[in-house]
Amino acid sequence: MEHLIKTTLLGLFFGTFGTTLGGILGITFKKSSNKFLSFILSVASGLMTAIVCFELIPEALEISNISTVLCGIIFGIILMILCDMIVEKKFNYMNSNDKKGNLLKTGIIVSIGLAIHNFPEGLAIGSGFEASITLGYSLAIAIALHDIPEGISMAVPMKNGGMSPIRVIFYVVLSGITTGIGAFFGAIVGGISETIIALCLAFAAGAMLYIVSGELIPESNSLYKGKLPAIGNIGGFVLGILSMLA
Repeated sequence: MEHLIKTTLLGLFFGTFGTTLGGILGITFKKSSNKFLSFILSVASGLMTAIVCFELIPEALEISNISTVLCGIIFGIILMILCDMIVEKKFNYMNSNDKKGNLLKTGIIVSIGLAIHNFPEGLAIGSGFEASITLGYSLAIAIALHDIPEGISMAVPMKNGGMSPIRVIFYVVLSGITTGIGAFFGAIVGGISETIIALCLAFAAGAMLYIVSGELIPESNSLYKGKLPAIGNIGGFVLGILSMLA
């Protein structure tokens, strides 16, 4: 039991540290231009794409079969479509051309997706600690690093969408708590069912794919029409690869 509590607390700490630090950085930025907002969102999209392509899906395929992974991805996409529809309905009183409304909606969708995404990250941390202490800490530190720009990608659109800084930080921290929950279950099922872990990883991959293609890239391109979104996307992609090597 003591080992289980320790693993959960470590997952909770590393899961909330990166996103909270990113959130603080996000709300400390002064009034941002469309160009800056577009760049931040495009960096986040590249980062998430790298995580999906080189971390979540390969890890899921390594421990399970293609049908399990595809099922997980499809379920993740369906859930995010439903979440998007719910949030869209909540903001239907806003004009579609309302910049603040669109940014706030994007921030909320990203926070939901990252909360879902952080759960299998926690599973990975918990399972890693079950395998070895070194592996567990390596995964936890890498996850904390790539959570920093994710926290920024949540905080900036929320803040510029009109949400108060305190509420922004609250939602940022809340999205990281699921890492601790995932670490708890990862420590339990790590040595029991790898299929469940593969499903969760694929589920997160599907959710993030929808966030990138349905929210981040369209919103980034609508804010700024130049080449900067493409550069930010590529930069985020490279950053995602580097964060996995940390």
